[in-house]
Amino acid sequence: MTVEDVLREIRGKVRGIVPPSIEITDVEFEGPLLVIYTKHPHKFADDENLVRQLAKTLQKRITIRPDPSVLTDSKVAEKKIKALMPEDAEVTNLYFQPDIGEVIIEAVKPGVAIGKKGALLNEIKKEVNWTPHVIRTPPIQSKTVNEIRAFLRTVSDERKDILRKIGRRLHRGVSDNERFVRITALGGFREVGRSCSLLHTQDSKILIDVGIDVSSDSNGSPYLHLPEVLPLETIDAVVVTHAHLDHSGLVPLLYKYGYDGPTYCTPPTRDLMTLLQMDYLKVAVADAKKTPYSSEHIRSFLKHCITLNYGDTTDIAPDVRLTFHNAGHILGSSVCHFHIGEGLYNVVFTGDIKYERTWLFNPAVNRFPRLEAVVMESTYGGKEDHQPSRKEAVERLKDIVQRTLKYKGKVLIPVFAVGRSQEVMIALESLMRNGDIPKVPVYLDGMIWEATAIHTAYPEYLNNHLRSLIFHKGENPLLSDIFERVDSYDMRQDVLADPDPCIVLATSGMINGGPVMEYLKSWAEDEKCTITFVGYQAEGTL
Repeated sequence: MTVEDVLREIRGKVRGIVPPSIEITDVEFEGPLLVIYTKHPHKFADDENLVRQLAKTLQKRITIRPDPSVLTDSKVAEKKIKALMPEDAEVTNLYFQPDIGEVIIEAVKPGVAIGKKGALLNEIKKEVNWTPHVIRTPPIQSKTVNEIRAFLRTVSDERKDILRKIGRRLHRGVSDNERFVRITALGGFREVGRSCSLLHTQDSKILIDVGIDVSSDSNGSPYLHLPEVLPLETIDAVVVTHAHLDHSGLVPLLYKYGYDGPTYCTPPTRDLMTLLQMDYLKVAVADAKKTPYSSEHIRSFLKHCITLNYGDTTDIAPDVRLTFHNAGHILGSSVCHFHIGEGLYNVVFTGDIKYERTWLFNPAVNRFPRLEAVVMESTYGGKEDHQPSRKEAVERLKDIVQRTLKYKGKVLIPVFAVGRSQEVMIALESLMRNGDIPKVPVYLDGMIWEATAIHTAYPEYLNNHLRSLIFHKGENPLLSDIFERVDSYDMRQDVLADPDPCIVLATSGMINGGPVMEYLKSWAEDEKCTITFVGYQAEGTL
């Protein structure tokens, strides 16, 4: 059965379920979604059961969009939406996308803007016929988040065509060939870095992570040249577990060499990936090294990126469905559960996981309805490896900071911009708030501030305790006044020259570049100062 046959059958079923009073103008696949265009979107808003019935009958994720002919003029619609929005939603921006009939509402309090059980969104649909989509205004303005959102708005028409192409390939049907499931290790096995795996069935090929070994100058790429992988046009999907470069650093390279399919990840992973990839290019150029791709290829990735939230189950290939679950590693990190065939096989790729509650995240999910295989990271899995608990680690940090500040010294903490830096920030804020260490300035240098801004845009991905503080008490430890951004050369020089005690978090975490080098040069010979390592150190780095 061809895709056109499938669509023809689906259109017939849709018209058989939808009452004649609701005019359907088009039914089309857009990525994993089945999109229904109608001249009466308000009638779908009035009848929630209608969409549920369609989804249940068609076994698809359904999105209802207004036909362009019924959209209220955007200026009139803007006035009406602002009139409907409660003041305490604190709407900061409205953006209209006529090609998909969607209005994006940026609000400080998305829950208020959505209304109880989406009541306010339904009211907006009825009033202006535009489909509202509410996103959070970050408490700390993030250049990365703002630029990604603006870019996706400018390419929305092109992206719609891309999604339709992806949708048609995705729904091409399952063959009658002999069924099999094969996993090929392409990188990251028995080593740290360049993580990459190929999940291959009789009908599909999916890459899980495409990382780079940033510590290698000669062999940093996975084995993407193997015949199982090539040509890249035969890959159905790329799935990224999290944003660290050893898992995501070479995704744009695929688009450089001809891949034009989707990349699936969570929304914060998309934003953090972009931040880290752009910084990777910047550092490579500064070091006069050849870059494997350009910013143009990062933009290609963004055009093809499909974001999924935890718990959403989505078709990503003719015979494969994907569900993301919390991995507890960094913001948006995912345990990836692949459902293959109709009950044929279930396999989980954990990516990097943390199986205890941390300052930022809940423990990794480890319970699944059904599972035949697990591919699990084991970075600290050796019999001689010992990871101190977070409680022990914080006690050691407290003792070091107390001792250093007692003698009017400075504490330098080299950190990775994403993940560990925010954990250390939360720990320091807690220690100072409880009086366990003196209250001194905590300077954030490098990408840490921008990465933290992205964390503030996605509080729903943080652990239960932080979510409760943020949503119910209006408190966010990441916004504490103890933190000060170092955003210029002159300010860095001021921090270096200041005789008063302080704490500095600076990149890079392995002291192989970045602003941390300046602090090390200035303070290394001062015995009152302390350097404290809080993360993984690769062989060959300091």
